[in-house]
Amino acid sequence: MSGTKGQVLEFELGEETYCVSIDYVTEIVDVGDLTQVPNAPKHVEGVMDLRGRTTSIVNPKTIFDIDGDGAEQRVVVFDPSIVADQSAAGWLVDEVYQVVQVDPENVDASPGQGSGGSIRGVVKRDDEFVIWVDPAAVHAA
Repeated sequence: MSGTKGQVLEFELGEETYCVSIDYVTEIVDVGDLTQVPNAPKHVEGVMDLRGRTTSIVNPKTIFDIDGDGAEQRVVVFDPSIVADQSAAGWLVDEVYQVVQVDPENVDASPGQGSGGSIRGVVKRDDEFVIWVDPAAVHAA
């Protein structure tokens, strides 16, 4: 992939490490009380009140068809401008690791895993791979 270096936030889902561009992230919070939403899509775990704003909490494991239970203890909150209806949304993740610099030369293009273009690529680092997902593509629908 071409482009300039960018910073990504790495987090855990199940047994894999994923990342998103830090530009999309507004904050990271602990999971609070979730209010269930009747007739919500399967991937919506509920809503949380974050500083007076109702925030939809999405489980990316459902979106990306990831097996495995995890701690599901943190919420990565995204900039509302990336969500189709400008509403606040966050992803329920098992753990948040770190913000790292990514060199485009270390990113392999996505193998087109039928996920609606939501996977940007795979970051190669040392002896591991980090799946780079695009929350804007996930929330564009």
